[in-house]
Amino acid sequence: MTPIARHALQPAASTATDGAAQPAPAGKPDLGRMPEWDLSDLYSAPDAPEVASDIAKGAAAAQALKSTYQGKLAEIAADGGKLAEAVVAYEALSDLLGKLGSYAGLLYAANQTDPVRAKFYGDISEKLTSISTDLLFFELELNKIDDGVLDAALEHRALARYKPWFDDLRKEKPYQLDEKIEQLFHEKGQTARGSWNRLFNETMSGLRFDVEGHDEPLTLEPTLNLMSDTDPKKRQAGSEALAKVFKDNVRLFTLITNTLAKDKEISDRWRGFKDVADSRHLANRVEAPVVDALVASVRKAYPRLSHRYYAMKAKWLGMDKLNHWDRNAPLPEKPDRTISWPEAQEMVLSAYAGFAPEMASIARPFFERNWIDAPVRPGKAPGAFSASTVPSVHPYVMMNYLGKPRDVMTLAHELGHGVHQVLAAKQGPLLAPTPLTLAETASVFGEMLTFQKLLSEAKDAREKKAMLAGKVEDMINTVVRQIAFYTFERRVHEERRGGELTSERLGEIWLEVQAESLGPAIDFKPGYEVFWTYIPHFIHSPFYVYAYAFGDCLVNSLYGLYREAHPGFVAKYFDMLKAGGSKHHSELLAPFGLDARDPEFWNKGLKVLEGMIDELERMEMVG
Repeated sequence: MTPIARHALQPAASTATDGAAQPAPAGKPDLGRMPEWDLSDLYSAPDAPEVASDIAKGAAAAQALKSTYQGKLAEIAADGGKLAEAVVAYEALSDLLGKLGSYAGLLYAANQTDPVRAKFYGDISEKLTSISTDLLFFELELNKIDDGVLDAALEHRALARYKPWFDDLRKEKPYQLDEKIEQLFHEKGQTARGSWNRLFNETMSGLRFDVEGHDEPLTLEPTLNLMSDTDPKKRQAGSEALAKVFKDNVRLFTLITNTLAKDKEISDRWRGFKDVADSRHLANRVEAPVVDALVASVRKAYPRLSHRYYAMKAKWLGMDKLNHWDRNAPLPEKPDRTISWPEAQEMVLSAYAGFAPEMASIARPFFERNWIDAPVRPGKAPGAFSASTVPSVHPYVMMNYLGKPRDVMTLAHELGHGVHQVLAAKQGPLLAPTPLTLAETASVFGEMLTFQKLLSEAKDAREKKAMLAGKVEDMINTVVRQIAFYTFERRVHEERRGGELTSERLGEIWLEVQAESLGPAIDFKPGYEVFWTYIPHFIHSPFYVYAYAFGDCLVNSLYGLYREAHPGFVAKYFDMLKAGGSKHHSELLAPFGLDARDPEFWNKGLKVLEGMIDELERMEMVG
């Protein structure tokens, strides 16, 4: 896959606005002035002349690159300076086309049910696929250059900075196909995986949930949010509404899942990947044994972590077992507080500044220049993300902000991504993208900074207990749940190699994995078997999910070093973020004395979570 295709269409959203205050709907809390994206740093509008101009410019540049270099890269490699010129031109085109794709994706994510935006997104996708087809030869031919010739060329000063990119490219060499086959895979992606992803997005954004007690149907985000409400009846009503709609649509989601799993199996088989997750490991620049060690450590720790915690929580809530809709219920001690957007902004920026003023100064423009899209709107993509766009512009953050404490943590998380992306941008389009295993580091670290600041400001032991429990739940969701998701995906993709899975079979696997990971204190009521349907990572990025657990365990280790005043920690941390994708995870962790290949590394991270659960147990005994 070319870098152009990697950047091509960010899963993102909205039209330029003035960021006016969002009026609170009747019966809803006033969250204050919330920003909406101003995408004018990309393009002023879909019909802006610059859009058409850049498409034409990109197409011409791709054709020029092809006519100048196709069939000649091995020849010019004898001159490192000439090869550098080719790579620089290729990189510049990656930025240009990535800008177009980012804009289309962000515009679309703001309202995936708008047919005008959907058409624009689809049209841009088709154009980028067509343009980037002319560039498929480039990386394929680079990988045909003799190793000795390439090593000599990389001694040239202008080319030397790209050595990490060439090293990564060489890792893909065994799995690359002939150019004509690569072209077929590339062009068919538009009507294959791309279309099924779009069908999932538009279907999920269009779903409406009739929740008991609500006059109007709700979209996905507010309905999911009900399962963290203080009222158990609202939690149950939200869960039952979700289950009904997911069941009504389960045949479609089953078809999408089976089709995409088969699509991946075909690609893996042609390329020579053996294990279902091998292609993800390659993309993440992480070795399979490292991931296996992480997964084994987390699964072994389930009884000490999630099983133990949920048994405690059931007792706190006066239950023998938690219904699945009570898993994220707030504790009785937790103040039922709604946090306005201005408060959330101050909380996160203050926490960032306490770590390093530079971190807050990088994050502040996201608020001041409308680089964040915060309000919940019909048709808007669910969840939250930070779209890196391209190094020549800046990232954009999407939220669905509802004023819950978890939303503040999500804001801290996505801004961590944004800070990371800003710092890495200087590496350029080919080296800035960070492998997923390290891409979650800054986001989870930002969450930890924000949590620790809020915990230090807790007024009494009851509030501290509620906050600590909330953090434990977030970490369980990040580590335990994501490894369970990875286990679910592995089982689905492995079983799919033998034929299609029915909706019932997918539900059985889901419940088995959830029972193993969450433990006997959770009672899975009828309807929960279809909750696999709404997890977007299963559709958009197979096996992405272990990156969250990787990042959380890594951050636990890093934060421990920070609290222990590890020499030069802040400078080393910023150096790690600035490196982007220019260094392997082993190189980035070495200055901190950490090694992800060592199983004890993962156990050290998990012990931080286990220690928090220990503290909650001690609080319970004292109470």
